[in-house]
Amino acid sequence: MQMIPAVPYSTPSNAERKVFAKLETALPQSGFTAYHSLNLPHHPYKRFGEIDFLLCGPDGIFVLEVKGGRVNCDEKRQWHFVNRYGEETVKPESPFAQAESALHGFHTILQRHFGIDPINRFVIGYGVVLPDCDLRASAEWERQTYANTADMLHFEQWLAALIRYWRNKQAWTRETTLPDTSTLTAVKAFIRPRFEAIVPLHIQASQAEAQICSLTESQLKLIDMVSGNRRILCAGGAGTGKTFLAMELARRWTAGGDPVLLTCHSAWLKSYLESRFDIPHLTVSTTASLAVAAKRAGVDRYAALIADEGQDLLNWKALEALAPFVGGGLEDGRWCVFYDINNQSNLFGGIDADALDWLERSGATKFSLTHNVRNTKPILDTIKIRLGADMGIDSVGAGPKVCEYHARSEEDAAQRLADEIDRVIFKGGLSADRVTILSPRPWAQSIAAGLPENVIGSIAILDAYAVRQFPPARLSFGEIAAFKGMENEAVIVIDLPEPRPGATDHVLHYVGMSRARAILSVIYCDF
Repeated sequence: MQMIPAVPYSTPSNAERKVFAKLETALPQSGFTAYHSLNLPHHPYKRFGEIDFLLCGPDGIFVLEVKGGRVNCDEKRQWHFVNRYGEETVKPESPFAQAESALHGFHTILQRHFGIDPINRFVIGYGVVLPDCDLRASAEWERQTYANTADMLHFEQWLAALIRYWRNKQAWTRETTLPDTSTLTAVKAFIRPRFEAIVPLHIQASQAEAQICSLTESQLKLIDMVSGNRRILCAGGAGTGKTFLAMELARRWTAGGDPVLLTCHSAWLKSYLESRFDIPHLTVSTTASLAVAAKRAGVDRYAALIADEGQDLLNWKALEALAPFVGGGLEDGRWCVFYDINNQSNLFGGIDADALDWLERSGATKFSLTHNVRNTKPILDTIKIRLGADMGIDSVGAGPKVCEYHARSEEDAAQRLADEIDRVIFKGGLSADRVTILSPRPWAQSIAAGLPENVIGSIAILDAYAVRQFPPARLSFGEIAAFKGMENEAVIVIDLPEPRPGATDHVLHYVGMSRARAILSVIYCDF
């Protein structure tokens, strides 16, 4: 059956990996989709719940609870779970009760969204899978509802019997008409965006927010495409989720233990990603440091390459540097290049059309990210109107209006910056660590250096080392070119003139303005 994700999520449970492998080959023509590790936000009595495996198909919706190691229930109705290291945990709740409560919690979610009648047409049920032990028989649980060690040898037969058991059990209680194809498709579509989710960069950094950014439909399609294609060219504007997807892809490609290289041009982005995402078998490196990074990792050639901010690498010099580190080279190896369809590349020399054409002729599948998943609508509209940049359709929603100011002198610009810091942080109540000042100039040459001493003392000046702990515990300052691939909740762009047709600094406006997720202020310096 179809598996989502295509490879199991990283898990310490060998039992879940065993079940994943069995489900992959089970009931291939059944129309079932199996979802691994589905978070359940509305559990009947737990704040957070998780379903090990959710199966959804024309024959019903089923929850599988997987327990590895030894499992038994004592005379006091306490459940004992012993892992492969001999460590024992005791719980009053049985795995059958866990599966049943998770199933009903998820069933309630579906009923609230689709209505009771369409969802009641589905057979629903649950099962417990015990790959490493044999559970003794009991009047408290039906034999058909659990798989033991012996059943793992004929897992498909057991699964088919489980489905028949629940279908027969509910024959007199559910609706007589099975769900139609459109309802089944809608339910699967409803499950998937909530399942294929990754934590945005700013949440991973601060661990202070509870929001989860679900992947958009176009991003989900990309993940599916990568599973069936060895070479991908993925284009998207700023804010369309390229870095999110690069890290998700890295996690998937390393899941089997293969060494994977993720490379980018920016030393800041490299440091940030390396410190925030601890993914086994992944090497994060700039293109300038490939040899050193590979030597430290003890790898001669990587099984796959992922390039983030790839517009900086689409030139012959960079491609020639990358090729020796990819198994099969760039012609026959496995790789995915994420690049910006707009002007960000001009910061580091621009895209070589011949180099891009050569990659396309290597059999690469081309894909475009079309949905913006970072910026609010006011920010998106401002960038489109001011710069004519393709930032993708949609946005993450409404937000504060973009504030634009025109300074008459350096002193005026510094005062306007001080006023804006006061408006956003002190009057607006935004935490200082959520605000970054961006300039095309180094600190000493920026108008920010003209701020009052008490304000300067509260600013963290970013560099390749400092971004490892981004965001800092205070207001930050960074250079626009180095800040590519990063973002913050509020951004104040300074030291740039108002955009004008034909100007060469549009790329700096584009990168700087698109780093803001919710609040954007721009102080134009035309003096």
